[in-house]
Amino acid sequence: MEFERIADIKRLNFIVSALKASLPEGAEVLDVGCGNGVISRSLGAQGFNVRGIDVSEKTIEKAKVLNTFSNVRFEVVSAEQLVADGHRYHAVICSEVLEHLNDPGKLLRVLHQSLTDDGVLIVTVPNGMGPRELFVTKPVQSMQKKNNFVWKGVKKIKSLFGYKGTTVQSDADDLTHIQFFTRPTLEELAGKNDFRIVRFGKTNFIEDVFPFSFLAKKIKVLQKWDCAVAERLPYRFTGGFVTVWQKAR
Repeated sequence: MEFERIADIKRLNFIVSALKASLPEGAEVLDVGCGNGVISRSLGAQGFNVRGIDVSEKTIEKAKVLNTFSNVRFEVVSAEQLVADGHRYHAVICSEVLEHLNDPGKLLRVLHQSLTDDGVLIVTVPNGMGPRELFVTKPVQSMQKKNNFVWKGVKKIKSLFGYKGTTVQSDADDLTHIQFFTRPTLEELAGKNDFRIVRFGKTNFIEDVFPFSFLAKKIKVLQKWDCAVAERLPYRFTGGFVTVWQKAR
């Protein structure tokens, strides 16, 4: 398993269990915004036939280099090309993607066309009002925009603590969060694009918030504790949402 963080493994396990519960044998899975291909390869190891796509040539090249599965392939493909392709999949994975898009509805309309009528769409996104987005993502992105001496100092500190600005899932050049979803707004987005959310899950709690993040990065038991705590708290306190969608019509 390429993921090391417990929250990432928990997210992957959610995806795998959702697919195993609903897919027929030999099902085809589309991983949209696959980045470095970690999820695609993990699904390939489970026997799924996976097509991983991304608009970033950089990440797709890395995904191809790391791939050892004959049932997994990677391509640089845009949403427009996906529509022209006309192929339909039993399941579509859209993990940590929608928060980066100016118009997530545009992609969701494409995915609706790309999904079989009884297929499932797995969507995972950060909780826009959760601890990570409130105390890390939003303040950091605000400093980035100002690009002043404060931000330059923060960058040096992040570098010293080993924070690179990329993730295991993606080495893309721009990982800016544009959308900040709550559970109601995510459900509203699904409804507007002819989907309904049939299963909601949680990831972690404060693992991504510094200075706890620095300790949790080195001590796995803290990560496990954090994920367990998230399960006992209301949805508004989780760091991220893991969800299963179906076509509403």
